[in-house]
Amino acid sequence: MKDEFEFVRLVGNERRVASTLKGVSRHWQDDRERFLFISPHDDDVAIGAGLLIQLAKRENVPVHILIATDGSMGYCTDAEKHTIAQVRKKETFECYQILGVPEENIVWLNFPDCQLNNYRGRRTAQPDDKAVINNFTGLQNAFTYYLRKTKPTQCFLPTSNDLHPDHRIIHAEFLISIFHAAGNIWPELGAPLEKTPYVHEMAIYCDFPEPPQLQMRTPVSFLERKLKAIAAFHSQKQISSVIKIIKNAGPEEYIRALEFKLYNPRGYRDLFEEKGTIDFIHR
Repeated sequence: MKDEFEFVRLVGNERRVASTLKGVSRHWQDDRERFLFISPHDDDVAIGAGLLIQLAKRENVPVHILIATDGSMGYCTDAEKHTIAQVRKKETFECYQILGVPEENIVWLNFPDCQLNNYRGRRTAQPDDKAVINNFTGLQNAFTYYLRKTKPTQCFLPTSNDLHPDHRIIHAEFLISIFHAAGNIWPELGAPLEKTPYVHEMAIYCDFPEPPQLQMRTPVSFLERKLKAIAAFHSQKQISSVIKIIKNAGPEEYIRALEFKLYNPRGYRDLFEEKGTIDFIHR
């Protein structure tokens, strides 16, 4: 009989199977493990990784969540226009409490909803700017600061394939921020990371750009808890269709690892080595 918890990781032609995350990991750091989830909007992580969050708790891995936007554009009625941000914050605490994430591990960066394009990079803050840290604003400023503060071993963010522009912007800005956080730049944002975290993609609304490598299957009770957590966002009327898709799919999630390859000219040398005689046609 199969374990109630099953993890399958694909490594090349190898299929690794275990009943724990640690059992299929190539780089598990035991007591040092710390997960950081990047959520463009407050409900995204619950949708894309509601099972994984519970699985992390099962293996005593602390979970931290960064919510990029303030939720101010998420209103579904005219009456909510000026109160929706506060409503969603309350719903967020309810959601992640159900999944077992402590309130103190949830951070709002408070960038204006649907205006992330105006906050790419890093710049000196103006009096009316949002998300100011050490007199600077910008996604790269905030991400670098919290990466150095949290010191995660693994990070999870929305796939680059998502159609939502906020998700795409977060994906690009977070990846370059990892590069910043591991270097000596901007010392006022904290000490450089001693070790670069491993990075993974979650699928929220759209499919992965390439197949994922990790499959996670849980008891149905974990799925029920995930659905209950997502349903805490009562103000988001359209979320019922997302709940239906997740419920029909069953208690499983998928994660895609991102591999960073720095450019080295030697990597392309073999492509241009002589492999035979080629007759050139001169015109």
